[in-house]
Amino acid sequence: MNKDQVEGKLKEVGGKIQEGAGKLVDSKEQQAKGLANQVEGKVQNAAGDVREAAEDAADDANRPRPRP
Repeated sequence: MNKDQVEGKLKEVGGKIQEGAGKLVDSKEQQAKGLANQVEGKVQNAAGDVREAAEDAADDANRPRPRP
């Protein structure tokens, strides 16, 4: 798990909390901000997934192969 994945998940969870708080106080603005944070978190998490996959592929490419 890399930094983008962790930060993305935290933004996503924070957005859910913010959205829920907005519902409790009947604030459409806070609900919208919470949803926006959730989307931003999901995007950042996905970027972290891509980054991790690229790093794993690079590690695999640099790993020595046994000779036949």
